[in-house]
Amino acid sequence: MREAGAKANVVCLSLAETAKANGIDFYEYLVRLFTDLPNLPIHQQPEILNDYTP
Repeated sequence: MREAGAKANVVCLSLAETAKANGIDFYEYLVRLFTDLPNLPIHQQPEILNDYTP
């Protein structure tokens, strides 16, 4: 289980650093992701995720 937690942490830190490098407020980015993504058909249209990458 530790390995899964470590991988999840790496993903989160990577997102945070990528947002920071692109001048994006990480908190606002997370709010947008957690607000928008549950309501989008990302399984049918995975290309939608391109609009959410920093």
